[in-house]
Amino acid sequence: MIKSTQLLFLLFISMTAWAGGPAKSNFTAMEINHVRVKTPGLFEGRKSFSIHLDSLKENEYCFPLPGGNVISPYGTRRGHSGTDIKTKANDTIRCAFDGVVRMAKPYAAYGNVVVVRHANGLESIYSHNSKNLVKSGDVVKAGDAIGLTGRTGRATTEHLHLEFRVDGQHFNPNLIFDMKDRTLRKTEVVCTKAGNGVIVKPKLTPKN
Repeated sequence: MIKSTQLLFLLFISMTAWAGGPAKSNFTAMEINHVRVKTPGLFEGRKSFSIHLDSLKENEYCFPLPGGNVISPYGTRRGHSGTDIKTKANDTIRCAFDGVVRMAKPYAAYGNVVVVRHANGLESIYSHNSKNLVKSGDVVKAGDAIGLTGRTGRATTEHLHLEFRVDGQHFNPNLIFDMKDRTLRKTEVVCTKAGNGVIVKPKLTPKN
């Protein structure tokens, strides 16, 4: 079974040490150029793992678009793969958790997109950006500015299209953040391998 320390090591080897200079990426060409990719070793030796949102400190997470309102939820519009959040044009998009930028480039309907790989097994995706402020291989912290809201790609208004994925599988971002209150859900999320996909759901608390 891969322990949390091993997950941190997997994240570490995805980037080089950056002593005073920009990080260099050890991501594959597939990882740098495509949104939906599997995370190496994530399910090695196990069928499921937990993401402990309940153990994160205040400085270890950030709602990506403070003050934003949902204009299109997950699952609507023919299987919408994320949640659309709007404030104003060129508003600052902030990284949800600590991690390393896996991908930052224009990509089909996503327009300018940033994908960040996190040590807890998550990947966060931020798209339709008017401008990306990071590049592949950059180490980022929760709350760091990573892009500006825009309408690049297939978009009808300036907004942030936010996705969360595990091993390439998208799921409802509302499991991570309460989209109405813009707050982190302090819970444990269980990720279970199911064929070629992944089932992501909150851990059920036994009733007394």
